[in-house]
Amino acid sequence: MKATLRSRCVRTFAAGALSAALLAAGAAGTFAHAAASPKPKPSTSASKSAASITVKASSASVKAGDKVTFTGRTAGMPIGSKLVLQHKKGSKWTTLQASTQVKQGSSYSLEAKLNDKGKQELRIKYDEVTSPSVTVTVK
Repeated sequence: MKATLRSRCVRTFAAGALSAALLAAGAAGTFAHAAASPKPKPSTSASKSAASITVKASSASVKAGDKVTFTGRTAGMPIGSKLVLQHKKGSKWTTLQASTQVKQGSSYSLEAKLNDKGKQELRIKYDEVTSPSVTVTVK
């Protein structure tokens, strides 16, 4: 009887130790897998490629220092996204001080004062998405 009780205790202890080891290994494996593969981030490149901006200038010709209103619509951009006005200087696009946000209904309106005389090539930009350019002549 003493041997039976003793062997039963040894088996119980062995089963408990084995269960604890398996649980620890499983938990460690789960944490290692979670650390090795970070959570996927929402894809912004797919939404950016589907995004678009239109633009229309209130006037094709203005006097230096006059304001021009740029209006348009966006697609694939969240409401509140910041849009900036850019103009082309040589072969480079430069961001101007004027900015606005996408409103309810995916529209925007942006007012800017144009000072540089000559033909100005302008566009609206959000992140990597740009509108077609519009030309405004400043006299």
